[in-house]
Amino acid sequence: MLTQYALIISIVLQFAATVIVVSLIRATKYNSSWILLSIALFVMAIRRVIGYLPYTNKELTEQVLMLNSWLGVIISLLMLVGMLYVKKVLNHMFKLEEVRASADKRLLNTIIITEENERRRLARELHDGLGPLLSSVKMSVSAISSGTNPGNQSEIIHNVIQSINESINTLKEISNNLSPHILDNFGLPAAIRAFIDKLEQAGEMRFDFRDNIGSRRYPGNTEIIVYRVVCELINNTLKHAGADKVLISLDQEGDQLLLLYQDDGKGFDQEKLALGENKGMGLSNIRSRINSLNGRFEIESWPGEGIIVTVVIKIQNNNPAESN
Repeated sequence: MLTQYALIISIVLQFAATVIVVSLIRATKYNSSWILLSIALFVMAIRRVIGYLPYTNKELTEQVLMLNSWLGVIISLLMLVGMLYVKKVLNHMFKLEEVRASADKRLLNTIIITEENERRRLARELHDGLGPLLSSVKMSVSAISSGTNPGNQSEIIHNVIQSINESINTLKEISNNLSPHILDNFGLPAAIRAFIDKLEQAGEMRFDFRDNIGSRRYPGNTEIIVYRVVCELINNTLKHAGADKVLISLDQEGDQLLLLYQDDGKGFDQEKLALGENKGMGLSNIRSRINSLNGRFEIESWPGEGIIVTVVIKIQNNNPAESN
């Protein structure tokens, strides 16, 4: 009698497990291995039911044993094929993990290279900008302290003051390039306008900038990254595109910040870009910046037809605030 109770409990538990497994098929997106394992569990439950039949009719014992044996073969076959599919899925997951690890490594290398390039650029600006001015000040002060040409001291002092003023202006310019005060004080649209205004005054290019941001502000990391991306794209256009006009659109639509950048330059072959032959354009740096915000970066270009760049950044969790 106890054996019958144990068999009944086993049947109930196996059917319960089968129901749970079948209910998860949709969650696994109808994965073949999961379907096969579900069928195997169902057949196992049926086998348990058949195994109980001899207790109700002892004449069925021989037939039940034969049927149970063949059901065991079917279950084993289903489990084997299912596990082969599981192995295939796991191998695919391992490959995806390797690809992800490789992508993370490339991203880290890109960040390191970007930081190193920034350091070199800062060192170059300090050396070429402040270096000569401070050397001039040093020479003038040395001339004053040596007492040579006392009649020209007023002129030397005037030159010293002028060099110091130029040094201060150069330092302000370098500081502004590192962290634009307009971006900190007035926001993203104002900083972009100030940047392109300087280029237009220099006659570099014509710009058409539009936005619907108004006085909305975003976390500093978002604003500085979008600003750097715009600057990098403009720099690429100036260096490589030979364009006459650039269109920049920056809009907030719902919980997304959308950046559209377009120039009418010479463009490039996207197949070469996919093969990594346009390394000088710094697109990997731009992509890594956008990826750090979990954003989407898309680029389209054709030889002789310019470039179109689309950046989409979700800002739902960024809690944008209105500036006062």
